[in-house]
Amino acid sequence: MIQLKDISLGYGQRTLLEKVSARITGGQLVALLGRNGTGKSTLLRAMMGLEKPQAGEIILQGKNIASQKPEKLARSISFVTTDKVRIANLRCEDVVAMGRAPYTNWMGQLQPEDKERITEAMQLVGMCDYAEKTMDKMSDGECQRIMIARALAQDTPVILLDEPTAFLDLPNRYELCLLLKKLAQKKNKCIVFSTHDLDIALSLCDFIMLIDNPQLYSLPTPDMVSSGHIERLFRNESILFDAKEMRVRIK
Repeated sequence: MIQLKDISLGYGQRTLLEKVSARITGGQLVALLGRNGTGKSTLLRAMMGLEKPQAGEIILQGKNIASQKPEKLARSISFVTTDKVRIANLRCEDVVAMGRAPYTNWMGQLQPEDKERITEAMQLVGMCDYAEKTMDKMSDGECQRIMIARALAQDTPVILLDEPTAFLDLPNRYELCLLLKKLAQKKNKCIVFSTHDLDIALSLCDFIMLIDNPQLYSLPTPDMVSSGHIERLFRNESILFDAKEMRVRIK
């Protein structure tokens, strides 16, 4: 569904990734791991077509994203940023409706099919009761669900999320990632999200992409665990990775 072919990324004199490759298929929840500053957000932006690789190609459904027009790309891939979104005086239903923009006419008129997609997206994230509320009166977790609903309404086969759990407490982090896993399976979508939550990534994700500059390791979760890449990258005085238990232990 989405493929990286000999991608190189960086800025200035710094190389983040050098000639890395990976392939991700539908129906999978994929965690993008790496230490701070290693290029997780940069890679997601490149996969979205917002950052131009220094070399290589990003193939989306068999086509190079660099050759696709924005309106076509918007029907294939959606992006949820890590920013806190607080849109006052705009109902949640209207925020979700923005995801239908690639499908409406030049006046932005919603057709019956668009309205069905909006309702379905809000149902999938359990936010139908919030349709008339505004996001400035909601919690971080509730707002994040609305932004995910907007991406679902956009109806793309690939959804990218940049640290969607960054502002949530542990129970809400797990709940949100469990929702993403269900959506990937139920809707056969490829969902990739960057995260620092190793426990959640290892317990819920089907596939792990691990940045260890300038390398990118991409493996099914059990294979990534047994490879030793995670243990080596995240080993320090306060964190121990237990490969046998597939979890992180804090000293």
